[in-house]
Amino acid sequence: MALVEVDGLEGAKALIGQSVGPTEWREVTQEDIDLFAGLSGDDQWIHVDVERAKTESPYGVTIAHGNLTLSLIDGFRKQLFSVVGVKLGVNYGWNKVRFPAPVPAGARVRASAEVVSIDELGDGWFQQVTRFTLEVEGNEKPCCVADSVGRALV
Repeated sequence: MALVEVDGLEGAKALIGQSVGPTEWREVTQEDIDLFAGLSGDDQWIHVDVERAKTESPYGVTIAHGNLTLSLIDGFRKQLFSVVGVKLGVNYGWNKVRFPAPVPAGARVRASAEVVSIDELGDGWFQQVTRFTLEVEGNEKPCCVADSVGRALV
């Protein structure tokens, strides 16, 4: 169940500058990392070679791909927001994405979000920028900060 119900353009505007979240924790397993490596083709040892990571990685374990961490936002988004009063919503892209800290295999992550801006585009469309911040349990530094750009038709 989402933490906040957003009702159309006015509901979204009411959220500008407000923090929503955090979500529930989600474990990022080695299996998740291996599946992502298989799908993406990014099988660098820091992600998939558990034994090598124990001795050669500065983290002592494998770490999740940054893009795997970024992709978790879609699932977290559903925990944070439910949207009514729009005909269609689409992912328009990302303005800025950063990975300030790693996500070690077996770590738990969660997300918070803040609506940064909303611009009316005309013909019933508006564009919303939402900043998602993902944190690793027990770590002060976020593992991902990303500005999602979405468009909606009301």
